[in-house]
Amino acid sequence: MAVPSRVVSKAKGRMRRAHIKLASPNLVECPQCHELMLAHRVCKNCGYYASKAVVEKK
Repeated sequence: MAVPSRVVSKAKGRMRRAHIKLASPNLVECPQCHELMLAHRVCKNCGYYASKAVVEKK
């Protein structure tokens, strides 16, 4: 197995990990109620998906 010849400094390790982060969710506008929603999912506000009522809202 390979063994590192030198210890990696804290700065080098942190610089390498600086780009590892969560991406923000892709939000789109609902065509029915114009609220922001996740793409390709049922709208939580009105219950529509692809211009069809999928979930009955009270």
